[in-house]
Amino acid sequence: MADRTILSGARVALPAGVVDDLTLTVDGSSLAVGPAAGTTVDLSGHLIVPGFVDMHVHGGGGGSFSSADPEECLKVADTHRRHGTTSMAASTVTGDLADLARQAAVLSELVEQGELAGIHFEGPFISAHRCGAHQPELLRDPDPADVRKLVDAARGTAKMMTLAPELPGGLDSVRLLAESGVIAAIGHTDSSYDATREAIEAGATVATHLFNAMPGLNHRTPGPIAALLEDERITVELINDGTHLHPSVLELAFRHAGAERVAFITDAMGAAGMSDGMYPLGPMQVQVRDGVARIADGPTAGSIAGSTLTLDLAFKRAVTIDGIGIEQAVQALSANPARLLGIDDRTGSIEPGKDADLVVLDAAYDLVGVMRRGEWVVRPPQAG
Repeated sequence: MADRTILSGARVALPAGVVDDLTLTVDGSSLAVGPAAGTTVDLSGHLIVPGFVDMHVHGGGGGSFSSADPEECLKVADTHRRHGTTSMAASTVTGDLADLARQAAVLSELVEQGELAGIHFEGPFISAHRCGAHQPELLRDPDPADVRKLVDAARGTAKMMTLAPELPGGLDSVRLLAESGVIAAIGHTDSSYDATREAIEAGATVATHLFNAMPGLNHRTPGPIAALLEDERITVELINDGTHLHPSVLELAFRHAGAERVAFITDAMGAAGMSDGMYPLGPMQVQVRDGVARIADGPTAGSIAGSTLTLDLAFKRAVTIDGIGIEQAVQALSANPARLLGIDDRTGSIEPGKDADLVVLDAAYDLVGVMRRGEWVVRPPQAG
């Protein structure tokens, strides 16, 4: 029989709400609620939440998921696990199709091995007017045949693709993705309100880092933001690092969409979990100063280049600065992205039979423990 670990005395964020002084039983890699015999860890004064799920992350720990190096990709995953992200979809950046196919071959193996939850292709089918940190010379229109090549290269592990639906072939590509069971995400787009509505009707269901890399909200030309916020079929990604979004804008989006339609993401690049310096983002170099990543040179120099955020900090910021309740923060950081990635049958909430993916936080909401599939990634002091 597998060893059991008993986590006692903590507040626990269950789907029905936060429960005080609850005992969790970890039986092997899975969860059970209630008392049992085993090694007891007293977590009185702590909060246990589900492991975080990041559906949009490019790198961390000095490495990148675009490297096509499995060891480097594992280093990225380990960095984010140590910050509470127990499941993640590896995000690529714009490159030529052959390079992206090579990256997909490596990443798909890691998905099949259970190290990653899927692949998110961000680019190359995005707007040159809103490309941000993506190399303009590598962008292309979303020809459905090219979209199909990338989906096929991922061998069933592609979970999401970000594209600009206003480009030639955009709507047909959205339909192709939806029919293939891959999330069509609207992002890095110069789309109008009406064109965005068309894309939603064609099957798009996610807004990639809402507000960033798209036209701003205007009272006469509402653009994509209004269309994405108002439609209940759309889940909006938000980067809660205090740099990408002003707190009042994040609060507006969270209140309007509701907790059930928000996914907090990192959009992290290689500097996540690291100090300031120079880091790769795909084929580009990024300068990080004071924790803010910007393209170092070339035609997009100075553009914000992803973030250095980790999801433990996004959670703490949500509940201590943004005024978001614990239950709502858990929805945005765990339950919603798990559902979108199709892994909510095994993770994203604390329920019997699901994977023992847990984050332990102290009274200040600082991370002190991480468990993934029943194994401590970060062992809290109480666990010895």
